Amino acid sequence: MISKGDTGGVFTFETQLYRGALLQMRPDKFEDLVAIQALNRPGPMANIPDYCARKRGAPWEPPHPALAGILSETFGIMIYQEQVMQIAQVMAGYTLAGADLLRRAMGKKIRAEMDAQRKIFTDGAIAQGFEAAKAEEVFDLMAKFADYGFNKSHAAAYALVSYQTAYLRANYPVAFLAACMSLAQANTEKLASLRQDAVRLGIAVLPPDINASGADFTVEKQDDGTLAIRYALGAIKRVGAAAMAQIVAARGSKKFKSLADFSARLDARAATKGQLETLAKAGALDSIVANRAQVFALAETIIRRAQAQAEERESGQVGLFGGGEPEAIHLPDMPDWPQTDRLIFEAEAIGFHISAHPLDMYATALKRLGVVASSAIERWAQTGSRIKLAGTMTAKKERITRTGSRMMWVTLSDMAGSFEVTLFSEVLNRNREMLSEGAALLVTADVKIENEALRITAQDIGLLDEAASKAGAGLRIWLDRTEALPHIKALLEREGKGRGKVALVPKIGADHSLDVMLPGLFNVSPRLAQALKLVSGVELVEDV
Repeated sequence: MISKGDTGGVFTFETQLYRGALLQMRPDKFEDLVAIQALNRPGPMANIPDYCARKRGAPWEPPHPALAGILSETFGIMIYQEQVMQIAQVMAGYTLAGADLLRRAMGKKIRAEMDAQRKIFTDGAIAQGFEAAKAEEVFDLMAKFADYGFNKSHAAAYALVSYQTAYLRANYPVAFLAACMSLAQANTEKLASLRQDAVRLGIAVLPPDINASGADFTVEKQDDGTLAIRYALGAIKRVGAAAMAQIVAARGSKKFKSLADFSARLDARAATKGQLETLAKAGALDSIVANRAQVFALAETIIRRAQAQAEERESGQVGLFGGGEPEAIHLPDMPDWPQTDRLIFEAEAIGFHISAHPLDMYATALKRLGVVASSAIERWAQTGSRIKLAGTMTAKKERITRTGSRMMWVTLSDMAGSFEVTLFSEVLNRNREMLSEGAALLVTADVKIENEALRITAQDIGLLDEAASKAGAGLRIWLDRTEALPHIKALLEREGKGRGKVALVPKIGADHSLDVMLPGLFNVSPRLAQALKLVSGVELVEDV
């Protein structure tokens, strides 16, 4: 079983130790993992390559020959707090209690205490026959170590967790990631990161489904035999894990066949109109009714029906036709939400896009614009490049710098993942109005690796719709009924003139069609394409 405390261990292990440090580790080399786990802090990361090189035979020398025995197991590198205490005893004549006081003083970094301990250590070392300069050098090494060092038993515990979780991650990745996602249900940012990890490994994360999801994340076998992760109902925002657990219990082994069946089995005390609306936005009821707008509109009806049926059961009354199938719930005659709205609502309910991504409809325009996918940013950053990036804005945070100017960090999401862009005052002030959640943006940015961290700095920002309309895209509109023509004309007039060509393709017989190129150029954009797809009589809209 993976406990809550294990999650941090595996991510520390994967992101830092897997970067070449332990690729050849064997179970019988557990002590090496303990040592490297003790080094697994921001300060001493540079020592890991030295540790690995020395372990494989590179020459090394202790700071002083008298310390060789203390540092031999860690190849001359101070790793454990116990080593610092032993060095103080051997080199400066500290008692065990005095060495522990030194360790604590170093950990607290109180200047007065450190100065006092430095004098005690140096005087003691001189009395033991060591040179003053060497004593100062060793003290400085110990003080630097104290920023990150901890005791060997602590390191061993972390190493054991790291080894176990790394084994699970390597051998049972689907179950492991599903478990980690269940532990992170309340943390949308971590869930998004875990989903990206799953996608990178080729593991499908299936959308929430009232007839397939559990309250927690589950492993599901697909038709082709592969394993996938089914998104948890309890991880949907503002629905409540307890309420979703009750819905899953009510479903049992028998799937909900209709909204009426769902309403009849729903515990009205455990669900609210708002919860059902959120489930509709998340697409969790798609397996019952695919039109999310209809389900959303019926949320109150479903709750009232469930309450009425609960009252009947509690009163012992039976309806006129009791015992049969529940009376059907009439679906309102209304179109589904446009794809853009569906995805916006879905991201609002889940925290990120799961069934599709808003940038999917920009695929042709992104190619024309030369946009780099987020998965390739780091490769471009190796040479310090200026590139174009695109994404929908999911978060932003702003602060005032020391000079009084403002800067902002914007999180963008594309089909490959998410990334954070830094906006300094000039770019921020010029583009602030377009920086709203859900906006599709085109960013020209400088990317580079700085202190082992990826830096993305915006130089210019624009709305992706406007850039796409200027990219020379065109549309072919396949018609199956002529009554679509007035609506098409109205949409083209609304969007205005631009650089794109539009062709109508009416059906001529069963197997033949003819392209009719409209005169002039139009403001062709993915937004226009989505609007045209909803016009009655339009069979297909394709980019050209």
